[in-house]
Amino acid sequence: MKSRNSLLLLMIAAIAVIPACATHRVAEQPAVVHANAHSGGSIVAFSQSGEVLASGGWEGEVRLWQASGNQQLSHWQAHTDSVNGIGFSADDRHIITAGYDAVLAEWDVQGRLLRKHATPSPITHMIVSNPAGRIVTGHADGVVRLWQLADLQLLDERQLHNGAVKAVAYSPVSRHYASSGTDGAVYTFLETGTAQPLESPPVDSWTLAFSPDGQTLYGGGWFRLFRWDLPSASLTVLPTRHLGIIKSVQYLDGRNELATISRQTDSAVYFLDPLSGEVRREFQQHDLCGAYIAVSADGRYLGTTSDDASVRIWRLQQPVDTVNHH
Repeated sequence: MKSRNSLLLLMIAAIAVIPACATHRVAEQPAVVHANAHSGGSIVAFSQSGEVLASGGWEGEVRLWQASGNQQLSHWQAHTDSVNGIGFSADDRHIITAGYDAVLAEWDVQGRLLRKHATPSPITHMIVSNPAGRIVTGHADGVVRLWQLADLQLLDERQLHNGAVKAVAYSPVSRHYASSGTDGAVYTFLETGTAQPLESPPVDSWTLAFSPDGQTLYGGGWFRLFRWDLPSASLTVLPTRHLGIIKSVQYLDGRNELATISRQTDSAVYFLDPLSGEVRREFQQHDLCGAYIAVSADGRYLGTTSDDASVRIWRLQQPVDTVNHH
């Protein structure tokens, strides 16, 4: 506890001298910037095809954007509070959303409500796994809940954290689930059996992502990446160039890179080496704290959102010379 408190004091001192959420660097520019897309951005996710980027904001709206151009395809009021999870069905015809209003809902791509489920507690994070046919939600009451994707039926709930869940993750290869919370704890579990605690990181892990083989779990906190080797249950802490909380991480299958975005005293967007934490590729940072990052499954597009209310798209397979504002 003493070392944890000392680290918190160091972070407070850093905040006092670092300009809020930004230290502007020259980096790869986005192909499209949708300014004022939300009152503040909270989540982004690509469709299975990679052709559509969905975004959600603090105000509860969901917007669908054409990834290859600059067109908004549709938008609707999905929740009465922040949208904290978006996922597409396998055929891209339906969209699952989760909100801090404690509602889990399914929509068509025009925003017509197909079904919804009121949950017992605000949803802080959600992921959708089409291979497993599962939805995983983390909640403000510290519970992780598993749902059947086909009909939004509750399958299991586990009281894992003494405080809110910060992030959830799932590996379709190892079939392991993972969660992290404001209590500093990180757990992995299967659909049957007892949840196993992992070694706690030095500070709370705000994000989680499995490697493609399911053998490694990544997280992020102040300045650093956390890497758990699951067979050995060992934790490695990696320094990075981030100057704030690493808020969102995605492991890029086929690239052997981690897409990351940070917040609080930084808004940097990087692709990092998963073994060293070193920057492999640097993208233009947001004007305010970063919120979420996503890369399409085919590797063609990068999408981000942040407190600055914008949604940004990079075309990764071709050079980008201009930025369009909408």
